[in-house]
Amino acid sequence: MSMDRPIRLSWWRRKLWLRLAAASTAAVLVAAIAALFLGTAERSIRIAAAGVTVARVSQGVFHDFIPLRGKVVPLNTVYLDALEGGRVDRLLVQAGDTVTAGQPLVELSNTELELDVLDREGRLVESITQLQAYETQLEQNRVANQKALAQIDYSVIRLRRSVARRDVLAADDAEPLEVKDQVQDELDYDVKLRPMQDESNRTQERLRVQQLPQIHSQLEKLRHDLKITHGKLDNLTVRAPVTGRLTAMDLKVGENRNRGARFGEITPDTGDKLEAEVDEYYLGRVQNGQIAAIEIGDKTWTLQVVRVYPKVTNGTFTIDLAFRDATPAGLLPGQALQGKLALGDDQTAIILPAGAFLERTGGDWVFVLAKDSQSALRRTIKIGRRNDEQVEVLSGLAAGERVVTSDYTGLERIDRIDLKP
Repeated sequence: MSMDRPIRLSWWRRKLWLRLAAASTAAVLVAAIAALFLGTAERSIRIAAAGVTVARVSQGVFHDFIPLRGKVVPLNTVYLDALEGGRVDRLLVQAGDTVTAGQPLVELSNTELELDVLDREGRLVESITQLQAYETQLEQNRVANQKALAQIDYSVIRLRRSVARRDVLAADDAEPLEVKDQVQDELDYDVKLRPMQDESNRTQERLRVQQLPQIHSQLEKLRHDLKITHGKLDNLTVRAPVTGRLTAMDLKVGENRNRGARFGEITPDTGDKLEAEVDEYYLGRVQNGQIAAIEIGDKTWTLQVVRVYPKVTNGTFTIDLAFRDATPAGLLPGQALQGKLALGDDQTAIILPAGAFLERTGGDWVFVLAKDSQSALRRTIKIGRRNDEQVEVLSGLAAGERVVTSDYTGLERIDRIDLKP
């Protein structure tokens, strides 16, 4: 019977060597990954010195303004709407004409509206007639009551005289006593009737006095409604609300326009304003009352912000500016003007000329030239306000240093630029 023979492992298959080999492999992989992703400690690039723009940091006055580009628009615009819809029968003016307030512009027709107005007018006239008849009746009742009271007073006087005469005749037995008593009874009746008639007259007069103002108020309202109703037909002739130039007229004879539809506009001769688009970056800094300046020819004109529209569209918001003095002559609607809008007062600060580098860095870092001008090192900075020409430096740079201000495209991961002659 044979004996089992132990097998000895090769040296490279033993556990210790396996562990050493795994550790070495891991170290190589880590080094490779670090070299791949981290690179060297300082990343540099060589660029021709003539291909970069250099500017010097200085202590100076920062002018807090932004460039302004706007278009001329009328200061006021009056829109024309069809107060009552209908068919366009006549066009009495054309776009570009100068019109005066009250001048007829367009004539419309609307058969349905005309029939409706006639029906409403008939009902209003009927209501007015009824109220006027009631007012007349009240007056007739007042006169009748006064006549009734006057008649009683007349009967009392007449009967008293008759009773006095019959007292004498009865004393001489010239007239039967029964006749005298009959006259006395009529007198007594009228004397008792007079207070009642007088009270009735006062009561009815008091009610009449209370009702008359109400009747007059209702009559006035009905007449006003009648005027408005009739005015609906007048609205079929559209008239100019103000004097000015008819700058738009979108109508054709024969077409129908709904009630309230807009078809034109009038520009009164009240001057022009400037409408400008401003980058949304400045939304919190632009306010009413700020001053702007534009140049027309060889003269500078001053404007003032009169309205800021906070709605942002395509990265900009709109502002209106009015001329502080007389409006320049010869401006045309839609004409483009350029200038500057002051956001604050001029202040002393560390200033760096603005450049293309801001588009890539946002002002967070720059390349600063070494003293020998052979290289430029990346440096973190902090900026404040900026305009089209200047950048206010809050920290990271000192006056006298030189900075690369040209485009930084492709330099985002570079630490040093070596400048070739």
